[in-house]
Amino acid sequence: MDTIEKKNKFAVIATDVVIFTVHKNHLKILLIKMQKKPYIGYWACPGGLVRPNESVNEAAKKHLLDKTSLEDVYLEQLCTFGDVGRDPFGRVVSVAYFALIPTNGIKLRTTKEYADIAWFMVERLPKLAYDHKQVIKVAEERLKNKLTYSNIIYSLLPEEFTLGELQGMYEVILGRKLDKRNFRKKIFSLSMIGSTGRKRIGEASRPARLYKFVNRDPRIVEIL
Repeated sequence: MDTIEKKNKFAVIATDVVIFTVHKNHLKILLIKMQKKPYIGYWACPGGLVRPNESVNEAAKKHLLDKTSLEDVYLEQLCTFGDVGRDPFGRVVSVAYFALIPTNGIKLRTTKEYADIAWFMVERLPKLAYDHKQVIKVAEERLKNKLTYSNIIYSLLPEEFTLGELQGMYEVILGRKLDKRNFRKKIFSLSMIGSTGRKRIGEASRPARLYKFVNRDPRIVEIL
């Protein structure tokens, strides 16, 4: 994230965005590599100071777009992190967000301010700058909890998917197996998805029906 001179007598506002995806049966998070002391070689969530002419929501959307080229995905304000010593460069209060993005259609990019940008498995995170270990922990807990009572899983999946892929997405994030029969019965009872009338063929297993979300907007639904 951006820095601020220590001589500033007042706190400034920043946003940090925890960007999740699921890839190859792992929950992953997007991080940028720092190249400023004291965090040279450390990694951090995308973010930066909020400009005077933008809201915190606008700032978070900007960081998401700048790093992934994506806009129309799930983005939620998470929590405010304001410990006095959280930023060695000055008094910075961060409004954190989390976003859910699919693995397809992503063009990762960053600026010369950072050394690199990459995906990491949540269970194998590198050295993290600032208080971002705590930020990520809170975001992961919110994500797991939110999956049980909302349809936000749609933002992690492509337009068309199989029932196995849908269930697998829940299992990866929640870290546990779900009963196949009960899961499908529940999903169909909610009228949350509908058949596309097509099947996926050309794989080792028999052709699987393809489904899509009836509505790709966040809604409260009792999933689990």
